[in-house]
Amino acid sequence: MTAVFVTATGTDIGKTFVAASLIRHWRAAGRTVEALKPVASGFDPASAAASDPGVLLAALGRAATHDDIERMAPWRFFAPLSPDMAAQREGRAIDFGALVAHSRAAIEGAKDLLLIEGIGGIMVPLDDSHTVLDWMTALNIPLLVVTGSYLGSLSHTLTCLDALARRNLTVKALVVNETPGATVALVETARTLTRFVAPVPVVTLPRLPSGETSHPAIAKLAAAF
Repeated sequence: MTAVFVTATGTDIGKTFVAASLIRHWRAAGRTVEALKPVASGFDPASAAASDPGVLLAALGRAATHDDIERMAPWRFFAPLSPDMAAQREGRAIDFGALVAHSRAAIEGAKDLLLIEGIGGIMVPLDDSHTVLDWMTALNIPLLVVTGSYLGSLSHTLTCLDALARRNLTVKALVVNETPGATVALVETARTLTRFVAPVPVVTLPRLPSGETSHPAIAKLAAAF
């Protein structure tokens, strides 16, 4: 059994796209894949299929029913804010111990491959005293880190990787997802990062034509696990 935590240097970087692409790739190869997106903010029940949990469910070949959404993402909040802020607006709070226990139960029960997608970047607060970094540290499973190619990404990415290393967390691969309108070439960003993160593989994801969801670079990424 392989469990992977998908995280990122920030929000709207492409974690869900990468996770869903890996799920489709592995399923096409005959693997049994399961996925979790335990915490989701900006979740609108009226458009559940378009939400991050809904996208992951579609990749798994399942519909975004209420029960499946509940299993995929038990902690859902309407406001598109950090989980602690979004929960506070609803008079709720994330029980960090319950979140860790829920994740560990999924890891222990997985038959083959399990992807756990985080929320936002590694330092996003989950409650008054815990961040996504604390969540990943508690689970201590291999990480897939997604970053962008925007100006400033080099500093953000290397700071992120330094924080992960200080927690003794293992990064299995770094994905550089091309940022729309970036003033820095994707290949230049990847080349620079490779100098600093080797031997961790760096996989680039150029933008796909509109409407396409299957990326040829995903096979290379999957090989890292």
